Amino acid sequence: MFDITIIIEAAFALIAVVITAIVIPYIKKKTTVAQQEAINNWIRIAVAAAEQIYVGSDRGVEKKAHVIAFLKSKGITFDMESVDAMIEAAVYELTNGFIKVGEAVGVVNPE
Repeated sequence: MFDITIIIEAAFALIAVVITAIVIPYIKKKTTVAQQEAINNWIRIAVAAAEQIYVGSDRGVEKKAHVIAFLKSKGITFDMESVDAMIEAAVYELTNGFIKVGEAVGVVNPE
């Protein structure tokens, strides 16, 4: 009689390699992209809110502090260099009419 135990073990090992090498990185990449979109939407919302709350020029420090406090309240962790770039991009979009204050900027998943 032929023992297929070795073939079954090899098949399971191959499946584990495929899952480890292809499926897990794919899921991580998709999650990261979704999380990045959510963070960008939260930043746009916070920037638009700061623009409404702190009206006038020379209030950039207050506006940025508001955005950072808002992000922290949502449990978003980040490095400051990245968040600075995203805030500047959102401010650019807002000041150049790509985003209107009070306009919905997208669905944000709180998770």
